[in-house]
Amino acid sequence: MRYLPTAPEDERLMLEEIGVGSVDELFASIPEGIRFAGRMALEPALSEQELEAFFRDLAAASEGAGMTSFLGGGAYSHFVPSHVDQIVLRSEYYTAYTPYQAEVSQGTLQTIFEYQTMICLLTGMEVSNASLYDGATACSEALLMAERVSRGRRKILISGAVHPHYREVCDTYLRHLGLELEILPVRPDGRTCGETAARAADADTAGVLIQSPNFLGVLEDVAALAETAHGAGAMLAVAVAEPLSLGIVRPPGELGADIVCGEAQSFGIPVSFGGPGLGFLAARLKQVRQMPGRLVGRAFDVEGREGFVMALATREQHIRRERATSNICTNQGLCMTMATIYLATLGKVGLRRLAELNLQKAAYMRRRLTEIDSVEAPHPPTYFNEFVVRLPVPAADALAALEGMGILGGLDLGRFDQAWSHDLLVCATELTTREAIDRLAAGLEAAL
Repeated sequence: MRYLPTAPEDERLMLEEIGVGSVDELFASIPEGIRFAGRMALEPALSEQELEAFFRDLAAASEGAGMTSFLGGGAYSHFVPSHVDQIVLRSEYYTAYTPYQAEVSQGTLQTIFEYQTMICLLTGMEVSNASLYDGATACSEALLMAERVSRGRRKILISGAVHPHYREVCDTYLRHLGLELEILPVRPDGRTCGETAARAADADTAGVLIQSPNFLGVLEDVAALAETAHGAGAMLAVAVAEPLSLGIVRPPGELGADIVCGEAQSFGIPVSFGGPGLGFLAARLKQVRQMPGRLVGRAFDVEGREGFVMALATREQHIRRERATSNICTNQGLCMTMATIYLATLGKVGLRRLAELNLQKAAYMRRRLTEIDSVEAPHPPTYFNEFVVRLPVPAADALAALEGMGILGGLDLGRFDQAWSHDLLVCATELTTREAIDRLAAGLEAAL
C-alpha cells in the first residue's frame, strides 16, 4: 500500500466536502470515554533484518504453539493438499484482480465460472457470485439483497443461533439503513424457535436469516423455517460457516432456501489466525439482478468458440458506487482460486468421504466426552463436526486447566451469552486424531 501524506489544506477540503468542521466532529459518534487521547508511546522502528528476527522469535514462543486444538466456531482447520499452495504461487494467480478485460482475462474468468458452478452444486442453488470477503459480510449482503427484492419491507429476522460475529456485522450494515432487526430465540434443543419466527414474520418482513449447522453445531429445520418465511412473503437466507457439511447434508436450496451464503474458508484456505476468509453467496436465477458482486458467465462468439465474460454487471458496480447493488467490488481472486483447486481435487466422492470422516470423528468425541461424569451433551445428535458439551463448572475454568496440559479445549460460549457460561463448543476435523480426543477426555476429566 502506498503512503499518501495528507497536507492540512487537503484535510480541510475533505472535511468540508463531507460537511463536518473537524476530525473530532467526524468521530463524534464514538463515545468520548473510549477515544484515545495524546500520542502513542511507540518504540523506534526496526530494520527489516531486526523485524524478521523479532517475528521468528515471537512465533517460536507463541502461546499455543504445538498445542492440540479443538477450536471451531466459524474457522476450521482442515488438511490442505500441498499442490493448492504451489499452484496459486504462480504469478498469474496471486496477482489476479477484477477481470475487466475479458480478452486478457480468460483464465481468471474461467476459474471464477468453475468456482461458481461448484458453489451452486453444493448449495442446491441456481446462480452464485465470487466476490465477498467472508461469511459475515456474505450474510449482510444476503439480507440487503432480500430487502431490495422485497421493495420496501423494513424488517429482518435473525436467528440467535447465527454466529454472534455474523450478527454483529449484520447489525452494523443494516441499522444505518433504518431496517428493524429482531433476534429469534434459541430453543433448549439448540434450534431456532420456529413458533416465535411464525409470530414475528409479518407483511413488513423482508428476510429471515438462519445458520445451519448453526453456531451451536446443530442442524436447523430449514424446510420448516422456509415455509414460515415464504408464508409471510419474505426470503429465507441460510448461512453456512462450515461448508464441508454440504458434502453430506442435504443442500439448503433443496429445502426451500432463497439465498445460501457463508464462509468457504474450509475449502483449501488455512485458518491463519482468523483470516483471510472467502464469502460466498448463491441464489435463485430469478433474483440474479439483485445479487451483489461479480458474476461470470459462459458465452460463444459468432464462430461458436467458447469464452467467459462478466455477466449482468454494469459499470455502476465498479465506478458509480451509489447506484451499485453492493460496495464490495473485489473478486477475492486468490482465495477463490484456492477453493476451486481444492474442490476440483476432492471431487464429489472425495468431498463426501471427507465429510463422513469429520462426522465420524465428532461422533467418537461426543461419546468419549459424555462418558465423563457430570458432562452432558444438551442438544440432540443432529450435528456435523462440532457440538456443545455442558460442564459442571464454568467453561472458562475448564479451558484454563486444559491449556496447562497443552490443549486448546474448544470455545467458551459464555463469552457470547452468560446463559451458556458452562457450555463448551468443541470441534473435530479430519486432522483430529483418536489419540488427541482421548487426551482431551482425560484432561477434561482431570480438570473437573
